[in-house]
Amino acid sequence: MIIQLEKFGKTLVSRPSGKEAWLAFQPVLNGASTGDEIVVDFAGVVVLTPSWADEFLTPLYQRFHDRIKLHNLDNPSVVATLSILEKNSLNIDQGLLSRKRKFLQSE
Repeated sequence: MIIQLEKFGKTLVSRPSGKEAWLAFQPVLNGASTGDEIVVDFAGVVVLTPSWADEFLTPLYQRFHDRIKLHNLDNPSVVATLSILEKNSLNIDQGLLSRKRKFLQSE
């Protein structure tokens, strides 16, 4: 299953908006096959705030932690937000974010 976050908008801000996206996506998640990989695709996302991401990604990780993969992490806003969530107990692939931070710093 691929979750294209751009379908929720290019600018993903605010807790209410993130919560609304999470609730609207429940029927799709409930239809996911057991064991399916969940790909979160950030392509096309211009701004991702910690508040929106906390409302959508935190419960996603709590429910599907071992099945989630992150794609298209080339946006500094996305990387910074994921780093904040990571510091606040969201268990994101530490190595992936570390490599992205180094890449963005070298530009």
